[in-house]
Amino acid sequence: MTFYLAALLLGVIAGLRAVTPVAAVSWAASLGVLKLTGTPLAFLGAAITPWVVTLIAAGELLNDKLPKTPSRKVPIQFGGRIVSGGLAGAAVGLSAGALVPGIVLGALGAVVGTLGGAWARGRLAGAFGRDLPAALIEDVVAVGGAALVVACLL
Repeated sequence: MTFYLAALLLGVIAGLRAVTPVAAVSWAASLGVLKLTGTPLAFLGAAITPWVVTLIAAGELLNDKLPKTPSRKVPIQFGGRIVSGGLAGAAVGLSAGALVPGIVLGALGAVVGTLGGAWARGRLAGAFGRDLPAALIEDVVAVGGAALVVACLL
């Protein structure tokens, strides 16, 4: 898998769950899959970072199921997903020596993932007659997709 596709897909995943792709690239950097040593994103590969980001990502998975969680399409949520997708894309791009394309592809993927994810979850929730099964399927797609993208970088 080229870094272009990886950056784009991690961005799409950021549209589903904002912190999950950051956790994935942090684990990849920590395990040496992404070479970020000596770069501005080297902190992602620090020993503690993947654990902290994974804990935050797990909190996001729980928070997403709460009834008062705002829509992913409100400006602050949408913007956070674009930043997260850009950061994940930047990590992949920087590791491949192409920072700017990584940021752009990650951010664009986040826009697609945010809008497409909201549409798909709405359709699934309608089919199930409630949101929780759709949310859980989205969790599996996000976490499994992020793991698969990182595994393909090996």
